[in-house]
Amino acid sequence: MAKTTAEKIANKDVRILQLQNEKKQLLQKQKASERKERNSRLCRRHGLLEKYLPDLITITDEQFEMFIKRAIATSYGRDALAEIVTTTEGTAKPQTTQTAAQSTAAPTAKSPSTPHTNGTGGNQNPPKAEQSRA
Repeated sequence: MAKTTAEKIANKDVRILQLQNEKKQLLQKQKASERKERNSRLCRRHGLLEKYLPDLITITDEQFEMFIKRAIATSYGRDALAEIVTTTEGTAKPQTTQTAAQSTAAPTAKSPSTPHTNGTGGNQNPPKAEQSRA
């Protein structure tokens, strides 16, 4: 039995709605996966901070933010990060389409080949302590 043109159109409309719903479900699944991955990464990295700097456990969120800002505001912090990024560029994980759009994020893990001679990340001249601006 041949379908009328109106029935064919109605069937196509139903199929379009089904595909749109499938697309929505896939996007939700992708977003949930990305959130889970981000949460895991944040927990691992903060855990490392607390492992090497146990005093961070006792400070407030505002104090932690101040600590991070001061730590990365020095030329030593920026240089250390730049060195880490250049040594890990060849070994970085392939980017997803989402992370490729956010390619400004830099990896923060040190390469195992980085020498640690005196606790300053290989720098023989550790940075001078900055004076606090109160």
